[in-house]
Amino acid sequence: MKKKYLWVCIIVGDILVLDQLTKYLVEKNIRMFDTITIIPGFFNLTHVRNKGAAFSLFATAPDAVRSIFFLAVTFAAVIALVLLIRKTHERLLVSSFSLIMGGAIGNVIDRIRFGEVVDFIQWYYRSFYWPSFNVADSAISVGVGLLAIDMLFGKHEENTKS
Repeated sequence: MKKKYLWVCIIVGDILVLDQLTKYLVEKNIRMFDTITIIPGFFNLTHVRNKGAAFSLFATAPDAVRSIFFLAVTFAAVIALVLLIRKTHERLLVSSFSLIMGGAIGNVIDRIRFGEVVDFIQWYYRSFYWPSFNVADSAISVGVGLLAIDMLFGKHEENTKS
C-alpha cells in the first residue's frame, strides 16, 4: 500500500519538476513568440502562451471566468484521481492517473502564476503545425493513452454479483 503512494509521489513530483524546469528555461532563454528550429521541417522550440485549454479552447472567455473555471476543474479532477488511485492496485492505472494528475497540477501552477500556460513544444510538417504544448500536456496525453490501453486490453475481474 505504501509503495503505491510512493510511486504516485514519484511520478507526480517528477512531472512537476520537469514541467516547471522546462517552462522556466523557456521563459529565461526564448523570447515570447521566438522559435528555435531543432529538426528542420519537423520540430521547433517556440515560446508561446495559451490562455485557454487544449487547442486554445476558452481562450477568449473573460479572465475571471476562465481562472475560476480552470481552477475548479483541476481541483475536481485531482480529487477524482486521488479517489481512483485509492481504489486500484493496478500499477498501469496508478501510473496513468498519476501522470494525468501531475500534468494537471503543472498547468494549474502556470494559470495561478501567469493566468495562462507556457507552451513551447511545436511539431510540424510543411505547413501543418500541431498546436504548441508542454511537458504537462504530454504527461496528460501519455496518461490518457495508458488508460485507453488498460481499458482496451487490461484484464479486469468481472463483477458477478447480481
